[in-house]
Amino acid sequence: MTAEDIRKKSSEELEKELVSLKDQLFKLRFQNATHQLDNPSQISAVKKDIARVKTIIREQQLKAN
Repeated sequence: MTAEDIRKKSSEELEKELVSLKDQLFKLRFQNATHQLDNPSQISAVKKDIARVKTIIREQQLKAN
């Protein structure tokens, strides 16, 4: 997921995406704890996606004000 893709989405879509990514991160962490995760680098990738979404949400909030 790139920042350009994220910027094209509306605020509501971004909020839904953020919830989805947090759920995905929880599932990945659970799989990692039970030693079922094949690729541990997925955790850091999802964390970075969460940070990107939060950054874009904040940019939109500042632009609105």
